[in-house]
Amino acid sequence: MTTATAAAGATAAAGAAAPVLVASDLDRTLIYSAGALALTGPDAEAPRLLCVEVYEQRPLSYLTETAAELLGRLARAAVFVPATTRTREQYGRIRLPGPEPEFAICANGGHLLVDGVSDPAWRAAVAERLAAGCAPLAEVRARLLATADPAWLLKERTAEDLFAYLVVDRERLPGDWVAELAGWAGERGWTVSLQGRKIYAVPRPLTKSAAMREVARRTGAELTLAAGDSLLDADLLLAADRGWRPGHGELADGGWSAPRVTALEEKGVTAGEEILRRMVAIAEDPSAAGGAGTAA
Repeated sequence: MTTATAAAGATAAAGAAAPVLVASDLDRTLIYSAGALALTGPDAEAPRLLCVEVYEQRPLSYLTETAAELLGRLARAAVFVPATTRTREQYGRIRLPGPEPEFAICANGGHLLVDGVSDPAWRAAVAERLAAGCAPLAEVRARLLATADPAWLLKERTAEDLFAYLVVDRERLPGDWVAELAGWAGERGWTVSLQGRKIYAVPRPLTKSAAMREVARRTGAELTLAAGDSLLDADLLLAADRGWRPGHGELADGGWSAPRVTALEEKGVTAGEEILRRMVAIAEDPSAAGGAGTAA
């Protein structure tokens, strides 16, 4: 029995409140590359930063020191679940402050990690849904390679044999290319998302929200909080009782909004700090959620 599962059982036995579950996207939501920090004020007033990811001996991702303190408080008050489109290998590079999360959602819901190990039953269930609900990865990858122009295509990758993505030169990317791909992919049960320099093609049944619901089931959580900035986070935000999106990113650029989801004005690394501040306030005092219950 895992720690969170045992804690949930003890909580129920004691008649105490069920745990709060917090599922949050990572990149450009809680952690930020140097190019995405959006530090606009005077240098002397910039927040102190903590590096949480190193790649090829170089610092890659950051959050503010205040956000690091808030994340530690959040981990003590709630079941904190990173929910990322990153592969397991990419996620493994991140060293967040506080205890190692017991649960983590990787590959956009394709893998549910429990104490760092992919749950085989969950992976099998995901494979079954994908086989029944969308075109195969090989067909979508072939379309990407056939239509992408080497003039702006920098890299092409598949992730965990689940989805595909391109790294592109945004300045040279034709304005209508993503929309045309999205139309083609949508007819085949896939979603397309443009995030920074990356264009993701992801099977529609592959969602963070499904994995979040599974963690809620295992832990007994009755209140769920979520945060994210991209189209691939929309289902997660809609599934949670309360959600937040930053003032930057794909959702903000499209003016996306939904009930129970707060659109923040903050952008860049300060948005991540504000998201954590609001999550901590509810995790430490669930009554501050305003009567939200378990999301559908």
